[in-house]
Amino acid sequence: MRNWITATLLSLTPLLALGATGQAVTYTVDGQPYEGYYVSPNAQAPLVLLIHDWDGLTDYEIKRADMLAKKGYAVFAADLFGKGVRPTEVTDKRQHTGELYKDREKMRALMMGALEAARAKGANTGNAVAMGYCFGGAAVLELARSGVDLKGFATFHGGLEIPAGQDYTKTKGEILVMHGTADTIVTMDQFAALAKALEAAGVKHEMVTYGGAPHAFTVFGSESYREDADRKSWALFNEFLTRILK
Repeated sequence: MRNWITATLLSLTPLLALGATGQAVTYTVDGQPYEGYYVSPNAQAPLVLLIHDWDGLTDYEIKRADMLAKKGYAVFAADLFGKGVRPTEVTDKRQHTGELYKDREKMRALMMGALEAARAKGANTGNAVAMGYCFGGAAVLELARSGVDLKGFATFHGGLEIPAGQDYTKTKGEILVMHGTADTIVTMDQFAALAKALEAAGVKHEMVTYGGAPHAFTVFGSESYREDADRKSWALFNEFLTRILK
């Protein structure tokens, strides 16, 4: 396996505008710089590894991280694209996500690198879950299939398709899937196929769909935002965290 996994913490720069405890974290994976975001209410807090959507680590993920920190969780919001890479055009978003979909070894290693950066910051990676939105949700399921020892994996309107040659036989943690029934990008057929695969692999899971909710239903201020589905899925995710993190 290529030497993607070693992550070295380079710098911790407080971002006062983002809250008293929030910090930008610059770290390296395979010699390349990445910039995540770390927030923690205390040294013993359980950890949530948060994976961003296809536009990179933005204020949206930082807002969600801070929301979780107020609930008592440490959060490391990973960067899978590279420091300063925050695509705004659809073509660029497709390019960056497409590169990682084609190189899943690198995708996995970037998430492991983020975990290493979180550990270097003092995060409790032994009591942790991973969660993600859209592209990040697909990435989190990739991490689950890798067999990494996390307690859980949660996806909000994420990609659900299982890549050829992969399965969930190595998955160690519980899986939570929150999906919009009106999602035309990630279909209900894919939702059903995932449910069958998880059941066949004996993976503990819960999968919920929200009627009328399209793709990206949790994105504040967007045309896709559905307050009811966002509120219900956020409550379910918090129940998930309370149950599996000690």
